[in-house]
Order: sequence, then C-alpha cells, then structure tokens
Amino acid sequence: MAQQLAQVKPLGRLSVRPPEERLRYQRRARLLAWSGIGWHFIEFGIALGAGIAASSIALIGFGADSLIEAFAGFVVVWLFTGSRLHSETAERRAQQVIASSFFVLAAYVGAETIHTFVGGQHPTTSWVGIGLAAFTTPTMPLLALAKRRVGSKLNSSATVKEGAQNMLCAYLSVGLLIGLLLNALAGWWWADPAAALLIAAVALREGRESWRGEGCCDGC
Repeated sequence: MAQQLAQVKPLGRLSVRPPEERLRYQRRARLLAWSGIGWHFIEFGIALGAGIAASSIALIGFGADSLIEAFAGFVVVWLFTGSRLHSETAERRAQQVIASSFFVLAAYVGAETIHTFVGGQHPTTSWVGIGLAAFTTPTMPLLALAKRRVGSKLNSSATVKEGAQNMLCAYLSVGLLIGLLLNALAGWWWADPAAALLIAAVALREGRESWRGEGCCDGC
C-alpha cells in the first residue's frame, strides 16, 4: 500500500466526469475529511497528554501530526465547498497548504528529536501511548486508501496527499509502537526519538511531492 501511495504523477486537468458523479465524489471527499478531522482531534488529545506525562517526543510528535492532519482535512473541506468545487487554482493552493503542513511537522519533530538526543532526556513507559499506536496502525491505512481512491476519481492531488498524511500517521504509529515497546520492555530510550526522526524524513519527502503537484495515480 505504501508503494501505491508513492507511485504518483503530476496533477493534470480537473476531472471531466459527469457533474452528478463528480458531486457524489466531492460529497464523499468531504465526509471522509470530516471523519478524519473528528478522530484526529481525539488522537491529538490522547497523544499529547500521554507524551507530556512520559516525556516522549515520539508521542508528542504523533500528537502534532494528528493536529496537522486535522488541518489538512479542513483544507480538503474548503477545496470542495462553494465556488472552489471546479477551480484548478484552488486545487493548486490546497496542494501547497498541505505541503506546508508536512514541512512544519518535519521541522518540529526533527528539532525536538535532536533536542532529546542532545539533552539526554529519557522518556518513560507509556502504556496509553502503546494502546493508541496499536489502534491507529491498522486503521489509518484504510482511511488513507479511501481518500486516495476518491482523490483519484476527482483527479485531486490535494485530496490524495491529504490521504498520504493518514498513511504517514500509520507509519508513525508503527514507529511509535516499536519505539515505545523497546523503551518499555528493553529500556532502549533512544528508540523513541529515533522513530520520530525517521517519520520527520518521510514527512519532508511527502511535502516535496505535494508542493510539486504530485499525488494522483493511475489504475485507481
């Protein structure tokens, strides 16, 4: 699934599907965006609270990612509302805003990870964080795939890349789960910031692709 999300092509013209069919997919895109927004705010609260309690940069970064994903969801809702429904200019602007959110996430997580390594602050065990990561690892790819399919039907790179943020959340969940478990069971405190640093690199790559207008796929 990750390979499918990576195989992208530059955005062309907006979809020329029949108006009724396009409106149906636009409604679906808004519904998926609102569903993601609701969950990401819950996710943000749990991750931030658990991260602060455990001094875990991976958990705090996960919470920051959730907040940025919610913001990206609002961008998609904005894109498919009112006069922007058929605007290529709005589509391009949405791509750039979502790309910027990737860059913000990468910069924040990267800086905090370096601070954790240099400062030698060791995170403590967080079973709440482990449970959250275990839940989001299998669920986020499903949401990402649904958004990718709708975005491809609409030829909307912004929608596909917003789904890519959900896939990034799944990557982060896997890294978070491994890092938290290694810290809890083996005492490897460095696994927590190491996982966060890897996710920062992935976020940077996704941001570059979105800024260039890449994100719609063949065969969807």
